[in-house]
Amino acid sequence: MIKIKKLGYLFVCAVLLVLAACGSTSTGSNSADASANHAANNDSAASSGDKIRLSYAFFSPPETYPGVVAQMWADELKERTNGRVETEIYFSGTLLDASNMLDGVANGIADIGLMALSYEPGKFPLIEIAEINRGLYHAESASQIMNKLIEEYPPEVLQNYEILKVFTTDGMAIMSIDPISSLETIKGKQLRIGGALTPVLERLGAVPVGMSQAESIEALQTGVIDGTVGDRQTLKTVRIAEMVNYFTDYPLAVTTLVAIMNKDKYNSLPDDVKQVLQEMKQEYPAKAGRYLDENTEEAIQWAINEHGVQKITLDPAEKEKWDNLLIELQNEYIRKAAEQGLPAEEFKARLDELVQEYAK
Repeated sequence: MIKIKKLGYLFVCAVLLVLAACGSTSTGSNSADASANHAANNDSAASSGDKIRLSYAFFSPPETYPGVVAQMWADELKERTNGRVETEIYFSGTLLDASNMLDGVANGIADIGLMALSYEPGKFPLIEIAEINRGLYHAESASQIMNKLIEEYPPEVLQNYEILKVFTTDGMAIMSIDPISSLETIKGKQLRIGGALTPVLERLGAVPVGMSQAESIEALQTGVIDGTVGDRQTLKTVRIAEMVNYFTDYPLAVTTLVAIMNKDKYNSLPDDVKQVLQEMKQEYPAKAGRYLDENTEEAIQWAINEHGVQKITLDPAEKEKWDNLLIELQNEYIRKAAEQGLPAEEFKARLDELVQEYAK
């Protein structure tokens, strides 16, 4: 009996050791697979109802127009996925800044990143044609127009990313310490502007200074620059009104903003989440632009009433001079894009059609 019991005990131990070894091997294999296939496992987890956490790299502060839109978008995405998708936004370049956004998202440093296309000179030649179009004044219509153009003429630079959102500023204005009301008074003024819009100021005779919006605040305070170019809501949201005395109510150009997502990360998401993202992609051009348009006039009045900022309107003859110079510049962009083999004339014709359809 003792021998039988002992043999039985040894048999049970052996079975347990085999099972333990199998479990250990399985665990090690799963761990390696999880490390190698993070996106696929995230898809499986998300499908079972677990939370999906996305990182969103952002170059501007949270109180700016793009910042408000980003938070609005993240909150709505969470609500429309019943709390499953949470987005952590890294504002003010704390994860990636405008200069390394494309590479950072491609390499997975952030799942999502916001780009200002005008911060990438030469990479979006067709978009440059559209951004200085004289028919783009309001953010709601401009955002819808640019969204359509990017859908119909997708930029090669963005082909390996998933585009989640397209929106624009309104027609950006000069905000300055001294009055700028003519080509004579703008000549030689050092004005902050972003990237590809530099030729706009050069054409008008100003000296463009490339720097971020955050850097422009200190530069205005210390007199390094004479003014800045941006959407007029920044008079209040970034408190530009505390540092300037005038704004010239002439729309120089719009800036196109595009939220891009790492393609592998997007492909790892469940189909129902992708569907929500695609629905929001179609809704946000109008929604974001409308937010800016509705708040711009209030910001202007605040700047005038609280800080004595004066609004300058160009007289008709002067406005025509500015218009003609920028039309000449747009024609140069068309010619250069055509020389690169791009459908520049066709693009411009489609732009004009969309302006007639959307602009107000």
